[in-house]
Amino acid sequence: MAPKAEPKIKSIAENRRGRYDYEIMETFEAGLSLTGTEVKSLRASKATIAESYAGPSGGEFFLFNCNIPEYLQANRFNHEPRRPRRLLLHKKEIAKLIGGVQREGMTVIPLKMYFNEQGRAKLQIALARGKKLHDKRDTEKKRDWQRDQARIMRERG
Repeated sequence: MAPKAEPKIKSIAENRRGRYDYEIMETFEAGLSLTGTEVKSLRASKATIAESYAGPSGGEFFLFNCNIPEYLQANRFNHEPRRPRRLLLHKKEIAKLIGGVQREGMTVIPLKMYFNEQGRAKLQIALARGKKLHDKRDTEKKRDWQRDQARIMRERG
């Protein structure tokens, strides 16, 4: 029997700073409601989610401040680069996210934007709590120690 192949996920954008600045509590996979020119621009891997965030608006969740640049060949039918984009989530997931934001003072941040196996644009979002400066230092110390530990183990053979 042949081993299972890795799912073919094409990464578009990643928010590397999000894991450093926030303590990730829970992650969710959300679909994106996009126009045709936005999808074509994403296929060229031109998107920025570093400064973006997600929030509730009228019982739905939206992605704000995400930059998807205009598709050059679309001329007058282009999209607005920083418009709010609706996230496609189940009602229970929306309720959990709204509860975390309103009651517990958490933030919803995007971690990664990608195309799944079916070619649909997906966004990995996380319910997160902001880290304090000492928490960031602890994380950095642990990462350095893990790196040193791996180096020592490699040297020993």
